[in-house]
Amino acid sequence: MASRDPVADLRRIAFLLERANESTYRVRSFRSAANTIAALPVTELNERAAAGTLGELPGVGDVTARCIAESLEGEEPVYLRRLESTQGTDLQGAALRLREALRGDCHSHSDWSDGGSPIEEMALAAVELGHEYLVLTDHSPRLTVARGLPPARLRRQLDYVAKVNDALPEGFRILTGIEVDILDDGSLDQEDALLARLDVVVGSVHSKLRDESPRMTKRMVNALANPHLDILGHMTGRKVAAAGEGDRGHRKGHTRPPSTFDLDQVIAAAVEHGKAIEINSRPDRLDPPKRMLTVAVEAGCLFSIDTDAHAPGQLDWLRYGCERAALCGVPPERVVNTWSMESLLEWTAGHA
Repeated sequence: MASRDPVADLRRIAFLLERANESTYRVRSFRSAANTIAALPVTELNERAAAGTLGELPGVGDVTARCIAESLEGEEPVYLRRLESTQGTDLQGAALRLREALRGDCHSHSDWSDGGSPIEEMALAAVELGHEYLVLTDHSPRLTVARGLPPARLRRQLDYVAKVNDALPEGFRILTGIEVDILDDGSLDQEDALLARLDVVVGSVHSKLRDESPRMTKRMVNALANPHLDILGHMTGRKVAAAGEGDRGHRKGHTRPPSTFDLDQVIAAAVEHGKAIEINSRPDRLDPPKRMLTVAVEAGCLFSIDTDAHAPGQLDWLRYGCERAALCGVPPERVVNTWSMESLLEWTAGHA
């Protein structure tokens, strides 16, 4: 039987574990093993598999060694087969049509800030999912816990992304962006000149989430009026119980109540300035709640269905946002990432 590609099998396992929101430690063990064996000749791998010494390689444990051996023998690893068989139910109806209409993802992170994978890995995962673009939105400098990018590092990232784009498959592009902190007064945590260079700007509140309603309302309304902001990210800041550990080690079942603000004023500001409200697809966020999402739909808001992915497998979380959007009657034509890349960029450029 012809050998399979053990590197591809290990990376597929890591992808599926990420999508299932399993622990970072478990995912890392498969990615580490994949990186180790990718650097070795196939002949050495086969010799080690025959001798039972795969486990002596750095980053390769008993489980990953078994997967490598099965793959080299031409068999789908049992671990991978089990994950593939428990992927969950397929989307149906309006949710499926919406997912099929999405051209890309406007909120993602790499290991330049608090993500777990290089930009290249995130981009290639997006390509495999059929995306036409992926917006890279690493954090801004004020969020030090997430290794936010000060201006000098963001400039270096822009140069790096340009080089990566030159090497990516034709028809796909990484769009430059940021998840910029919305500060106490509603200003944005990055230089205006840099924000103006970016393709897409997502603005989110990460601090003082328990601010009194009038203060939080003013903060969000001021941010929406800023010509550089395009998308209001995870608008309530809530955390709901998640099935797994999450990308930054959030303990299982961790919850956080939503921030309080005048929803009507915030939605009105979004409509007035032509900005989008994010439908955050993370299983531990699912933000905004459906009751708020329904209000935004009725008000005529634009939306962006995003994953807020911090790892490649999490880019496949769009299904959760699509399910919520379909339940609340979000029209596909008002979801900005159903638009072509050209239309998306024309929209973001039109705010200045």
